[in-house]
Amino acid sequence: MKLTIMRRYSLCMVIAALLICFASVIFAAETAQNSIRSIDISTFRNGQVIAKLTLDQPLDTLPTGVALDNPYRIYFDFYQVSNGLGKNIQEAADGDLRSVNIVQVGDRTRLVLNLAKLMRHDIRAQENVLLIKLVSVAENPMANTVVRFAEETPNKQLNSLQDIDFRRGENGEGRIEVDMTKAGAAVDVQQQGDDIFVEFVDALLPGSMRRRFDVVDFATPVHTIETSKKGDNVRMVVKSKGRWEHSARQSGTRFILEVRALSEDEEELARKKRANGGYTGERLSLNFQDVEVRAVLQVIADFTNFNIIASDSVAGNLTLRLKDVPWDQALDIVLQAQGLDKRKTGNVIFVAPRKEMADRELLDLEAQLQITEMEPLRSEIFHLNHRRVNSLSFEGMLSKRGTINLDEISNTVTVTDIPMRLSEIRKRIQRLDVYERQVMIEARIVDATDTFSRNLGARFGIQNSSNIGNQGLGISGNLTDSSALAGGGSAGGGGNLNVNLPAAAATGLLGGPAALGLSLMKINNGRLINLELSALETDQKGRVIASPRVVTAHGIEAVIEQGDRIPYQQATSSGATSIRFMDATLKLRVKPLITYNGQIDMELSVNQDQIGTAINQFLPPPINTKQVTTKVLVENGGTVVIGGIFNRTENQVVNKVPMLGDIPVLGHVFRNTTKVDNKRELLIFVTPRIISENLNLQ
Repeated sequence: MKLTIMRRYSLCMVIAALLICFASVIFAAETAQNSIRSIDISTFRNGQVIAKLTLDQPLDTLPTGVALDNPYRIYFDFYQVSNGLGKNIQEAADGDLRSVNIVQVGDRTRLVLNLAKLMRHDIRAQENVLLIKLVSVAENPMANTVVRFAEETPNKQLNSLQDIDFRRGENGEGRIEVDMTKAGAAVDVQQQGDDIFVEFVDALLPGSMRRRFDVVDFATPVHTIETSKKGDNVRMVVKSKGRWEHSARQSGTRFILEVRALSEDEEELARKKRANGGYTGERLSLNFQDVEVRAVLQVIADFTNFNIIASDSVAGNLTLRLKDVPWDQALDIVLQAQGLDKRKTGNVIFVAPRKEMADRELLDLEAQLQITEMEPLRSEIFHLNHRRVNSLSFEGMLSKRGTINLDEISNTVTVTDIPMRLSEIRKRIQRLDVYERQVMIEARIVDATDTFSRNLGARFGIQNSSNIGNQGLGISGNLTDSSALAGGGSAGGGGNLNVNLPAAAATGLLGGPAALGLSLMKINNGRLINLELSALETDQKGRVIASPRVVTAHGIEAVIEQGDRIPYQQATSSGATSIRFMDATLKLRVKPLITYNGQIDMELSVNQDQIGTAINQFLPPPINTKQVTTKVLVENGGTVVIGGIFNRTENQVVNKVPMLGDIPVLGHVFRNTTKVDNKRELLIFVTPRIISENLNLQ
């Protein structure tokens, strides 16, 4: 009985062990990790690129692509997927996809697509095959922000921003979350100074979101967020203060931008660099007498926990006393004293004599040059959109085997060289072949005049009244033109004048001043006492406006000119004469520079010339010149007054009969008075406006 029970117990144990092994096999088969087996890249003539990934098993969910810039790239994270390619990088043959990096960390594999420029992407699965489609943004700017495959409808709508949310993170960082209607939208993020520019490519902006958000109260590095429409794109400008760094990521239809203030340790590190001439290590003290260099290097290695490798040729002794200095500075002092040099890779520092280090690097360089000589050549055609091919210089960028061909008709550059040099030329073209914004400069030249003159005078005399009769006291004349009396006539119709001081006629006016003639009384022998009063007052106001305007590109000088060319004769040394010309023109010369924050720096020269009155027929007429040359900084759409010339002329002239003209009240009959008050002012207003890419004023 006991033996039977033991046998049954042994049989149960064996069955249980078999069940456990079977379950382990099933569990291991179910939990076998998926892997990427191959990557095939296909480039089409229209610029589209399709990357085909073959995996061991189909994926439950498709990974989300995140687009980054500087440089342009898109990455995908595959969870529970390993790298089964046996390599970490795969080069692309041609097109805008340059290479593919595959990096595995734990159970996650990141696939990075390195791009030549900003591209849209779409991902699609066919069982265990994954297709990633890339399309250049520039070649199809009106398409949807997410590229779809052939079964998609061609009349799809543009991407649109739905909501902008700002919140403060746990560590005090500013977090901007933007919700969009489409997933995988192309987003370009760039930092310029203290501003971050976020460009949503081919996107719409609702009117309620086109405004400026003030987020100072959140106590983050971010102060303001401003959204605006720029052509077919939406631009978001994030202004921050202090020392900070930013990071951006994209998941589905949500874009997240974080701006984090530098920590105290990071700030302390920067402070140390500024205070210690770039050294940031912990401070130490060394005091040695005739000690080996290797021993000092060992002490520094123990203090810093760095791995220091010394060449066999490192030898010699030294004496030093260093107190409270950064360890990296102490290491440099020891190396300089012994003629040594160092190279740092990770946490390993290699130390060798300078000549030996230079020889090693020279051998490495020669090896690279030998590889360059044997590396196969590739050809690539670059199409320039905004620059002319003859305006770019590629001097010194080609290898000895490289060639370059410029085609001015198609505005293309064809380069044949090794891949490394092609990559450098590609980066240079991407950096220089950009849209140069244009500026419209409008100048208003206002020449305002205000002239005033007043002339008072009198004519006084005795007239023979034998031809008039006994009329007694009366008015013998009316308002008349004093020019008719200049020859000695009077209001009464003739006779001698004892005082002839009429008001003078104003320059440039037709006719003379108004006059009033009176016969005051009749005296003995039939004679009359006649008085003629004349007065003239003129008040003229004028304004001459000239408004030249010109459009030019950023950094390009423009000139606009209008006016006359005046011919004149000029005598030569032989006595002959020749016809020469001189200009009397209105000219605007300007060279604008657009700053990173949207302001305009202008070098300006404005002049307005007018033909003056000729002195004689043998000399050319004089040119009245008004000119302003300056350099100003103006905001977009702002107006600045760059010049103001104000002239005022006051003059008062009194002509009188001596002694009689000084008699109170009655003295006005024996004098004439001229008063002149002329004002002239020149003002020049300049208004620059930036023209957007779709040729509209911003």
